[in-house]
Amino acid sequence: MKVIIAENYREMSMRAARIMADLIEKKPDCVLGLATGATPIGTYKELIRLHREGLDFSRIKTFNLDEYLGIGLDLSKPYSEDQSYARFMYEEFFSHINIRDENIHIPDGLAKDPESFCSWYEEEIKKAGGIDLQLLGIGGDGHWAFNEPGSSLSSRTRVQALDKKTLDDNYEAFYKKSGISRKDMPHYAITMGIGTILEAKSVMMLAHGSKKAEIVAKALEGPVTEEVTASAIQLFKGDATVILDREASAMLSKDFLSMYGE
Repeated sequence: MKVIIAENYREMSMRAARIMADLIEKKPDCVLGLATGATPIGTYKELIRLHREGLDFSRIKTFNLDEYLGIGLDLSKPYSEDQSYARFMYEEFFSHINIRDENIHIPDGLAKDPESFCSWYEEEIKKAGGIDLQLLGIGGDGHWAFNEPGSSLSSRTRVQALDKKTLDDNYEAFYKKSGISRKDMPHYAITMGIGTILEAKSVMMLAHGSKKAEIVAKALEGPVTEEVTASAIQLFKGDATVILDREASAMLSKDFLSMYGE
């Protein structure tokens, strides 16, 4: 594991984008695992800037971590009415680069048979040769994707019930301002499992802000536990990079940083 401490969110995003760009330049047909949420937006903006300077996305393939069950992309709707992660990815990233539509994979929240879809998604990752680099954030309770506390560290892509903290966070961040009631917001999601994530060739986890400092320390230095699913990074056998801004790194011990810090 390598831990990089950036001075701020912008530097964190630039460092992450550079690592991804270096992989794309080295392996133009690489497979990227992508994440949603506020944390990776800066990284996507920097990748868009690099694309305008010549970075070619035409041969890459992407697989997103998760999607709400019961929601699907509808580009005819305004952003405020379509809270799908598919919409997020197109708005924040895909529509700004030269990726081919057929190379984009996002869990289908409108799948008629979600369980069969989950099996299909796993097979598509395998057919693509596996994920070369999986981008990750970390939830306030230490979850990766929608692998809520208590999720098995060997779990695969599946339908997951969302716990109260996730529902509370999502309601405040997305649904409240859209006028959607709590009972009408999604309570389930399709998510890659921890076992699926751990099969990537490399992973890169980002976190910023003082609110993430305690959970980052638990994930990186605490025991490996299903209650903090991001702690599975300690089990990762490939290249694991963690990029934190100064605030998110504040609770990491000096001993840990002397061992893993860049």
